[in-house]
Amino acid sequence: MKVNGFVKTNQQGSKTNGQINGTEVRNIVDTDIIGDNHIATSIDTPMREDAFVLSDEQKIATIEVKFREIMETLGLDLRDDSLNGTPHRVAKMFVQEIFSGLNPGNSPKISVFENKFQYGEMLVEKNINLNSTCEHHFLPIVGKAHVAYVSSGEVIGLSKINRIVDFFSRRPQVQERLTVQIASELRRILKTEDIAVVIDAKHMCVSSRGIEDESSSTITAEYSGVFKRQDRKDEFLKYIALGR
Repeated sequence: MKVNGFVKTNQQGSKTNGQINGTEVRNIVDTDIIGDNHIATSIDTPMREDAFVLSDEQKIATIEVKFREIMETLGLDLRDDSLNGTPHRVAKMFVQEIFSGLNPGNSPKISVFENKFQYGEMLVEKNINLNSTCEHHFLPIVGKAHVAYVSSGEVIGLSKINRIVDFFSRRPQVQERLTVQIASELRRILKTEDIAVVIDAKHMCVSSRGIEDESSSTITAEYSGVFKRQDRKDEFLKYIALGR
């Protein structure tokens, strides 16, 4: 079942190759390959069928306990005043902030309006702040999104485009999936195929670990409708002036 860019599944994980303290673990080599090669397994965000059985408060309480265990496993002394409240702060941040886009109930309420100005050219909103999280290493993805559409008779408030970008960003993501999800949602809301989305972002999983390349960024794009035409695509890219 698919809702708001989610796919719900009963699957309980992938192949395992043993247990640690009674918990099954996946093949370490396979997981490293997926993460380092930036592999996405689904266009939709994979979600369990029971994803929303627990309330936000219950999730925060559970994550707090688990994150305290992680910190203690790392050897940190949580009796220290600076560290003692960290598990709760992290749990609250996960549920209510950086992963709030996992809950369809947080989807922005979007109203459409008649295009009374009869504006027939592309509308472009560029340099939309984007803060997401890499689903392979849970490290930040930070960059800009650039969005355009040609009205088929309806328009939305400019800030709503930012809210759509923000909603789909606030979940563990792969940049390619995020780009497609934003474009798909705009097509659904605006009832038009004439949508363009470009994302230019830096990945902390590239800059702070692995190859540790701080200079590179990743660009992804999704074009549909008139934006499949080279002249309209070029016009859009000229407006957003990537690299300037």
